[in-house]
Amino acid sequence: MTTSETKSGIRLGLRANLAQFSLLVAVNALVGGMLGQERTVLPLLAEDVFHLSTATLGLTYILAFGATKAVTNFFAGTWSDRFGRKPVLIAGWLIALPVPAMLAWGPSWGWIIAANVLLGINQGLTWSTTVIMKIDLVGPERRGLAMGFNEAAGYVAVAATAMATGAIAEHAGLRPAPFLLGAAYAVLALGLSTFAVRETREHARFEAARHRARAGGDQDGQLTTGQVARLASFRDKALSAACQAGMVNNLNDALAWGIFPLLFAAHGLSIAQIGILAALYPAVWGAGQMLTGWWSDHIGRKHLITAGMLLQAAAIALVAAGTTFGVWATAQILLGIGTALVYPTLLAVIGDVAHPAWRARAVGVYRLWRDGGFAVGALLAGVLADAYGLTTAIWAIAALTAASGLLVAVRMYETHPRQ
Repeated sequence: MTTSETKSGIRLGLRANLAQFSLLVAVNALVGGMLGQERTVLPLLAEDVFHLSTATLGLTYILAFGATKAVTNFFAGTWSDRFGRKPVLIAGWLIALPVPAMLAWGPSWGWIIAANVLLGINQGLTWSTTVIMKIDLVGPERRGLAMGFNEAAGYVAVAATAMATGAIAEHAGLRPAPFLLGAAYAVLALGLSTFAVRETREHARFEAARHRARAGGDQDGQLTTGQVARLASFRDKALSAACQAGMVNNLNDALAWGIFPLLFAAHGLSIAQIGILAALYPAVWGAGQMLTGWWSDHIGRKHLITAGMLLQAAAIALVAAGTTFGVWATAQILLGIGTALVYPTLLAVIGDVAHPAWRARAVGVYRLWRDGGFAVGALLAGVLADAYGLTTAIWAIAALTAASGLLVAVRMYETHPRQ
């Protein structure tokens, strides 16, 4: 693996920064665990404890989470450039501390919404920052692999925690026991981020000083935040295609998070079975990214993203068509594979195209669009489910996902062609 070094000792490369990289992987696993504590339990909590009568109302916690996280992602990139990565990471964990207690003992649904606002801020600050720090450390050669490790850690932890909280809830009830895991995660991560993680902003500045612009590109290191937002959202074909695909991908995740458990419960599955299904999708997604991120470094990004979006569409359609645990388990596995093809590869596209001087802001813009998919998905799925039923909502989002994959095929150019 290529390593570059300055007189000050800053080095780029995965091997050269393996200790810090591994620590950041562990921190991101704890970020994912904070999200995983909700995946199985909260949709059931909405119905069984708070007696929310409509899917739209029940999904308000995902809407609150997604909208808050999306906006926080944008500021996380800007603040990481201005103040450094580590202070933003620590701030994110401080904000996470009250979340498990609010979920475990909150007396009304408003408390659950407030907890998810804080969780959205936590996820936006911490997940964005660990992404940016890993890209800083590895340099240009292994971005796909780095993003594969990062996202794998986060979503394997989502899966493991979803399964664990489902098992705990089966034996100890929906509250408070399942959320004690989240409390332990937050305390541990705050300690690691404060005392062990090191700042990486100088690595980005080192790379920026030696950056060679993409042939034919108009990007330079002097763009304002507004210019970065317009370039990533609309002007650059690869960046804008990545933003819309990321948004639809997380729209799918909102569907899996908020609607799938209700469908499974309506067909008589137990909480433990629902926990297994809720864990299968992020487990396959998480583990698969260690392969797909590396794969995109060797064969390019575009075709993996296109294939992944189309596979997700087929998997969601299979959920809509299925009625048994076995069919739904197969669909969750396929959905995980499709998402694994897409998730680290989209982040690698951003890293390929963005100049190191404004890359953190480009990551923030991409994640603004991507995690906005949680809010859009919660609202769209809830409205469709209330108006036409759970199955129709799932079919509609399967069609939207297929359209997103076709748009990537038409609009995105290859950002990392095989050498």
